[in-house]
Amino acid sequence: MHVVIRKLSGSQYENVLIPISKANTIMELRKLIHNKMNVAPEQQMLVFMGKQLVDEHLITDYGIQNGYTIQMIVRQQKLAHESDTSPKSSDASDNTAAHSSKDNADDKGTEDDEKRSLSASDFYKVGDYVDVQLVDSGAWYEAEIVTITKKCSEKDSSDNNLIFTVKSAPHVIEFEVDVTFDDIRPRSYHTYTYSELKKDMVVLANYNLEQPNSLGLWYDFRIQDLSRTKINGVILLGRDKAPIEKCCIKLKDEIMRIEKPVLAVDRSKEHVTYIPRKYPANCTKCHDNQERKCRECGCRICAGKEDWANIILCDECNFGYHLSCLNPPLESVPDEEYWYCPECKIDESQIVKPGEKLKESKKKEKMPSKQNKSGRDWGRGMACVGRSKECTIVPKNHFGPIPGIEVGTRWRYRFQAAEAGVHRPQVAGIHGRDGDGAYSICLSGGYEDDIDDGEEFLYTGSGGRDLSGNKRSNDQSSDQELTRTNKALALNCDASLNKDGAEARDWRKGKPVRVLRNWKLQKHSKYAPKEGIRYDGIYKVVKYYKVKGLSGFYVWRYLLRRDDQTPAPWEENGQEFDVIYPPNYHEALALEQEVKENNASTKNSKHNKNKPSQGKMTSPKKAKQDTKRKTNTLDSFLSGPSPKKAKIAEYKIPVDIEQIISSDEDNSKLWKECKEFAKKGKQAFLQKVEETFMCVCCQEVVHLPVTTECKHNICKGCFQRSFRCQIYSCPFCRYDFGEKYRLAVNETLGQALKMLFPGYDVGR
Repeated sequence: MHVVIRKLSGSQYENVLIPISKANTIMELRKLIHNKMNVAPEQQMLVFMGKQLVDEHLITDYGIQNGYTIQMIVRQQKLAHESDTSPKSSDASDNTAAHSSKDNADDKGTEDDEKRSLSASDFYKVGDYVDVQLVDSGAWYEAEIVTITKKCSEKDSSDNNLIFTVKSAPHVIEFEVDVTFDDIRPRSYHTYTYSELKKDMVVLANYNLEQPNSLGLWYDFRIQDLSRTKINGVILLGRDKAPIEKCCIKLKDEIMRIEKPVLAVDRSKEHVTYIPRKYPANCTKCHDNQERKCRECGCRICAGKEDWANIILCDECNFGYHLSCLNPPLESVPDEEYWYCPECKIDESQIVKPGEKLKESKKKEKMPSKQNKSGRDWGRGMACVGRSKECTIVPKNHFGPIPGIEVGTRWRYRFQAAEAGVHRPQVAGIHGRDGDGAYSICLSGGYEDDIDDGEEFLYTGSGGRDLSGNKRSNDQSSDQELTRTNKALALNCDASLNKDGAEARDWRKGKPVRVLRNWKLQKHSKYAPKEGIRYDGIYKVVKYYKVKGLSGFYVWRYLLRRDDQTPAPWEENGQEFDVIYPPNYHEALALEQEVKENNASTKNSKHNKNKPSQGKMTSPKKAKQDTKRKTNTLDSFLSGPSPKKAKIAEYKIPVDIEQIISSDEDNSKLWKECKEFAKKGKQAFLQKVEETFMCVCCQEVVHLPVTTECKHNICKGCFQRSFRCQIYSCPFCRYDFGEKYRLAVNETLGQALKMLFPGYDVGR
């Protein structure tokens, strides 16, 4: 396997391939980087997925797979003649600018204060209790007038040009704001009886906009319908009196009269009794009862609410803690910007700080790779390489062919077939579920009971082998059972599940199985590919039965027969495509060969160092020829093998699909671009369609596509999520649709995509 080392050089990145083994340590990787890029190990800062790599750990400890990229930051050594004068001067200039901006802000604030002066109101005076309407909620709160001011620039001295500074009443959520005359009114004190209420009357009522059955805030309310059990009407929200229809007031005994402003000289001297209004409790558990202990709004440990000055709030869960209740107790509030309680604080022993070792989980410590103490380098090959991407064009439980994968397609390694979704397991021969069926199988020649005749083959089930100790294969040591993947493959047969075996009533009606053949099958079958792993089409299970195998133990055998319209690769009109190699495969292979030759030459030079000279020196001409020979060897590896090219047949789009595509007028230009790739074969055409009609939000083929006015295609579900976040623009070009844009699904495009990618919308 190989990794890519990405080094930042100036404003550009420099990518270098490094052949490596999963069993190598990070220190060994540093040495390889030093030989290839001439960067000393102590200057290399290697980062992968946010973790700084530590020398003692293995490549596999970080989950680094074949072709993954590792960032390298080169540590620069500080020169002796460099001084810190320039940063200090820069900081000084920044501080000067900061002080200057602060002075300007203070001057501006002073100018604003000079424009306001204390004044008196004809209707209110300092200390009066009023109802104030806050902009953020549009509700009315009880408050007290603190000051009354007016702007000196205004010649009009009426109350409309006054600014009232009010603060919340003691039993109301704390606030202090500046408001105008229209935002306040005399505090309501009279509660209506039911007989006093009339239709179309505007009153002050309590309502919860989110949970109508709970206590809420106080809003202006217009009565529309009266009954003994409920009062229906309209909430008038905010300054604009925005109507909220179909609201039902539950607290009909607490509907209050809206008081109108009265001149201070005309006020009645009668004593008015104010009853504090009810507001939603901050704590739903104790309902803000100060006499009751509560761990929600008091101390999380002792539940007490006393000594509020020594209660500290956690910045994560927002619960309070007495300083003395903590373990260990705190003497004072910490100076840290953020403080976390013992329940929210992350265990620092599990945090991997820069330069520290990894904390291995218990699961990873039990892995065979950790317990295997042999010196064998098991991590250099491709068998251990994991998937770097996953097929999303169809779900994991998809039966039948994968759209875009032609019969005869070959991959160099099995993990590539897993990435394509043809056979997802990288080791197991059967991919299936015992409650659903088998989706694919891979023939690798691992069982001696397998017999391959091309159009038909006998396949042996799994199990009955001791694979402990990280073994990939072993001899049969016990009987196989009709469970798990063996049962899954049996479910594909058109017959009822039978513990003794069964034969299909009509084998063509069975569930389809994708079949792949590995090059390792060559020792048992002439139908195996010469290189890589090949997709050979759809097969059906004809029958399955239990029999004693060559090893003396019972095994399950399955007879599968080919049922695919596309000719098999070994037939006269069949195709076997060129092998698909992983990215940078040939370059990495050349680098490995170069490393092997260098190691061999170094070993030979050490071996011959103490030998006496034979009296024959290598001539400059001979050395030049050796150098040229090595260069040609590297070039041959870089260029890779040159197999016989298979002819790629032009893909002829079926008539029914062509008609649907032609009727999709909104995307005619995009379909025209896709059709040009049909000349390169079906796979190239489908890849172009998948790329063209991919949703920019979910990065998958559009489901329930909405073709916008700007000729882009987005999933309806992605559009709806965007609209719920009040984003009404196109994710591609930011074209503004507006809040009332109608999301119309392009049924024609959706039908065409379903025909090209059958099953892609399952589970979406």
